[in-house]
Amino acid sequence: MKIIRIIFSPTGGTRQVAEAITSQWDGVLDEVDLTGAETDFSSFSFSGDDIAVIAVPSYGGRVPALAAERIKKIHGNQALCIIVCVYGNRAYEDTLVELKDIAEQSGFHVAAAVSAVAEHSIMHQYATGRPDQQDRRELQGFAEKIFDKIKNADCVSELRIPGKRPYKKAGGAGLVPRADNHCTGCGLCAKNCPAQAIGRGNLKIADSKKCISCMRCVTGCPESARRVNGAMVSIAALAIKKACSERKSNELYI
Repeated sequence: MKIIRIIFSPTGGTRQVAEAITSQWDGVLDEVDLTGAETDFSSFSFSGDDIAVIAVPSYGGRVPALAAERIKKIHGNQALCIIVCVYGNRAYEDTLVELKDIAEQSGFHVAAAVSAVAEHSIMHQYATGRPDQQDRRELQGFAEKIFDKIKNADCVSELRIPGKRPYKKAGGAGLVPRADNHCTGCGLCAKNCPAQAIGRGNLKIADSKKCISCMRCVTGCPESARRVNGAMVSIAALAIKKACSERKSNELYI
């Protein structure tokens, strides 16, 4: 059995969730990194014996448009897949149902779905340190149940998951990071930006029309030189404080 993780994880939280799930399965493990701006995703083709785990973060209750565009280029060929959406303890809204539609459009057969919580990529006071040990144990338990379903060939019935169609309106980038005087011009932010929003000729400012506010350039800067507007972050954090006040649970749909 070949297991392939298809992951869009600019800051690492979604990757941690996907790794916790697949850690319980035996098989050849491979990975497709959806953050690769220069990758030819149409070159990836699956077979009926493969199992894919497609994991993305929820951006404003939707699948990140860049991730959706890249998943749609992959050839699923009716391989079984588990879809995973990861959110920062507010809400994932239509992310999971949209991801199901995208996966099926790409030719995958969705066998199970998981929603999981990870530390918020911008407002780190929400879901700090998650996925934690409790989350990992829970996700590993989900993985055992999913594997039992797959092993018993019980993947025919339609999977019902939360979300609405048409999906909620997607929001804009909003928070665009920029560099301060600590920037050394190393160029890692431009090299690793999933949206190619940072030009090598002007590393300090990202293109607001391309930036998706994924925060990879912020977390990946070796000098901690990139940041977003603190006042805007404080306002946004206050707006979602009530929704994030209680610990949200991970969910399995099978």
